[in-house]
Amino acid sequence: MRLAELSERSGVSTATIKYYLREGLLPPGRRIGATTADYDDTHLRRLRLVRTLIQVGGVPVATAREVLRHVDDESLGRTIRTGAALWALPRLPEPEEEDDAVVTARAEVDRLLEELGWSTARELAPLSPDHRSLVVAVASLIRLGYRWDARLLAPYARLMHQVAVHDLDNMEDYPSEAERVEAAVASAVLFEPVLQAMHRLAQEEESARRYGLS
Repeated sequence: MRLAELSERSGVSTATIKYYLREGLLPPGRRIGATTADYDDTHLRRLRLVRTLIQVGGVPVATAREVLRHVDDESLGRTIRTGAALWALPRLPEPEEEDDAVVTARAEVDRLLEELGWSTARELAPLSPDHRSLVVAVASLIRLGYRWDARLLAPYARLMHQVAVHDLDNMEDYPSEAERVEAAVASAVLFEPVLQAMHRLAQEEESARRYGLS
């Protein structure tokens, strides 16, 4: 398809598509003339992912470029390739200082991973932004006086493992490795809010069942 058709099918203006091309967010089309190029369904799929990252997820252009660089890195195995792309997404800020809450939270998170037998998560903990985000969140709860520890976190972690199983099962339906990694990134941006919303709806439902609507 030509640029105009790519714009029409994606709902993204030609000016924006040209911007994404200049920024390296979208691979160039197949050159068929001095000023024209041909695009295919892979460009359409990638354009939709870029739009999701930037317009829906609020991911900065530079961060989106880094995410997509890992998505396209065929030298990496699936686990590292997917993990690198997800790690590049924005996270909670780093802890400003090693106060008592951060120290306690890190110890509880480490104990949680050990009890769960999540050996890869433990091994990658010093590098993982997700590990740091969890520590920051638990530390904030501790500062508020909530006694969140490994015992309380474990049931949630096990439920999240079941979600991860479903995620990876669904990823297997995509024909190419790049599409599988793209699906993981799109899920992180779009499906995590779905999980959050379902969690809150479930809390509302359970509260009404236990205590009524009064």
